[in-house]
Amino acid sequence: MEEYNNEINIEASEEQSTPEEKNETSVKAFVFDWLEVLVHAIIAVIICFSFLFRIATIDGPSMENTLHNGERVIISNLFYTPKVGDIVVISRNKENSVYTMNDSNTPIIKRIIATEGQTVDIDFEEGIVYVDGIALDEPYTKTPTTLKHSDNIEFPATVDEGCVFVLGDNRNDSLDSRSARIGDYGMIDTRYILGHAIYRVFPFDKIGKIDE
Repeated sequence: MEEYNNEINIEASEEQSTPEEKNETSVKAFVFDWLEVLVHAIIAVIICFSFLFRIATIDGPSMENTLHNGERVIISNLFYTPKVGDIVVISRNKENSVYTMNDSNTPIIKRIIATEGQTVDIDFEEGIVYVDGIALDEPYTKTPTTLKHSDNIEFPATVDEGCVFVLGDNRNDSLDSRSARIGDYGMIDTRYILGHAIYRVFPFDKIGKIDE
């Protein structure tokens, strides 16, 4: 008898709920589920951009015409091994300008031209860069490599172990591995590489993978 009464009570309770009340309950449940999904998505994005990806803003003209001042790119250091041709953001205490040589905490962005053990030579008369005796085909450069810094390193130069040699694509307006003020006499320790630039996210009309 007790079980029968319980069943009757439950049915009676359900019958007392109006369609409006049921609809309101469904809406509340839907909103709650949607908010829960949204919160999880936001947390996932925060984790990704904290540990897997970062957004870097281009400051200066040294990577023209590949990247321009004010553009934003996604960089990642996840399972990354530096290789020739990669565009990387480097944490070094030097300004990224041939006109301003003051110390700075601003990271720089450059292209890897050679990795450890490779030998770099530059013909500043012809503006040609050689790696291991082979002239590079560099359609990405804005100008030939004719600029010699006042503290230019000696060429040919062999890249030290655990280092890379980097140049800006705008060769006549870039402070890079040609200068003894960058890295260890022009050589960039790979531990200073914050990440590999892989995707442009701003401006919106240029969103997409960065051509290398």
